[in-house]
Amino acid sequence: LAAGLDEDGNLSEEAMQRALDCLGRFAPFLTDIEEHHLRIVGTNALRDADNSQSFIDRAEAQLGHAIEIIAGREEARLIYLGAAHALAESGRRLIVDIGGGSTEFIIGEDFEPKALESLRMGCVTFSKRFFADGELSEKRMRKAELAALSELANIQRPYLTLGWDDPVGSSGTIKAAANVLHSYGDTLQEGLITRAGLKKLRERILKCKHLDKVALEGLKADRARVFPAGIAILSAVFEAFDIEQMRFADGALREGVLYDMA
Repeated sequence: LAAGLDEDGNLSEEAMQRALDCLGRFAPFLTDIEEHHLRIVGTNALRDADNSQSFIDRAEAQLGHAIEIIAGREEARLIYLGAAHALAESGRRLIVDIGGGSTEFIIGEDFEPKALESLRMGCVTFSKRFFADGELSEKRMRKAELAALSELANIQRPYLTLGWDDPVGSSGTIKAAANVLHSYGDTLQEGLITRAGLKKLRERILKCKHLDKVALEGLKADRARVFPAGIAILSAVFEAFDIEQMRFADGALREGVLYDMA
């Protein structure tokens, strides 16, 4: 949805229709589910869009159920629940989830979050902001990274003070980064992102010169255009928190909503 936000902060009709078409495929499966067994949530794009209510009214009519727009910190809490359940071991961990319009940061132990934050930077919004014409360059990449570092400055000190043993990433950008690094042999362990590997990945992306030409082993074609912006944000996270390596956890918002209901 975030790809459909225009300069005035409104969702385009095309983006809304694309989302409604998707929801229309789910609607038949929801008819027999009791209300208290169902939770439908909207995130950053619907928090930000000035005309989000127009979309919500149409979506609710199509689904026959209410849609809840969750706050950034509630999104972070649910992401933490989903990721924590996917990780078997205990300990204090930092979880980072780069989405289309926001990035969530959570420090927690077991299933209890200690710090929750949602920052307004994402792979879709940063693509539109820093790579609008598709051109990829060192200057633009660094500009995106500096903007991310500026956002991170608000939480850098308290998060470093609280500390963690295990940096973990969830969702699309981080999963894609781990897949690409493993495909090229930059990391021997699947699902791992190292600082050195991330630097090589950044160089590979810049060699593509244009978003339309981003084609890397292990990267799905439908993620290619927003991948460089996602890597700029991830590079800034590694820089701000002095992270040497991060592993991917296969659980996030969707699983968190389910665990919360259960």
